Amino acid sequence: AVTNLTAIRDPEGVARLHFLDCAALLKAADLAGARILDVGAGAGFPGIPLRILQPDSRLTAVDSVGKKVEFINETCQALGIGGVTCRWGRVEEMPDLRESFSAAVSRAVADLEILAELCLPQVETGGVFLAMKGPDCGEEVSRAEFGIKALGGRVRDIFRYRIPGTEVTHAVVIVRKEKPTPLQYPRRYAQIKKRPLRG
Repeated sequence: AVTNLTAIRDPEGVARLHFLDCAALLKAADLAGARILDVGAGAGFPGIPLRILQPDSRLTAVDSVGKKVEFINETCQALGIGGVTCRWGRVEEMPDLRESFSAAVSRAVADLEILAELCLPQVETGGVFLAMKGPDCGEEVSRAEFGIKALGGRVRDIFRYRIPGTEVTHAVVIVRKEKPTPLQYPRRYAQIKKRPLRG
């Protein structure tokens, strides 16, 4: 409540609507041994549940809000969760992360055409970008496809699922990185937001 990390605060709600929701990514892609980048990590979703459920993975959690990065770091230390690196700042301003990850994940951060330019440049060729979205994301995906292709990716599938024990349905947009991202991307966030990549 103090850090304003999530509107869902009851333990069962957190377990189902956060942890079980994030666990669905393990059905969308094989993350065994993955080097995972969580962009806009917030309260640690989906990155921390993935790190717990896939213990041979490694996680880098990035968020532009310092108190959220601090919360993730303190939580991992308190729970003894290793293999997690926390970074405070904007991912598009971290050139050392470029094409360093086998998977990038993001949940409730931005429209896909913006999110793709933040995430895909950080994924190695052959890796995957998993964007957690609402069930009716088809139009958003269509709008983003030109930019995703320009960034070296291709939409492979939309994995739709229902969170166990609820009637809530969500989707994961699965983007495969097929070739290196051109060096002019990612641009500054203001440019990405003002002029998303469109045909």
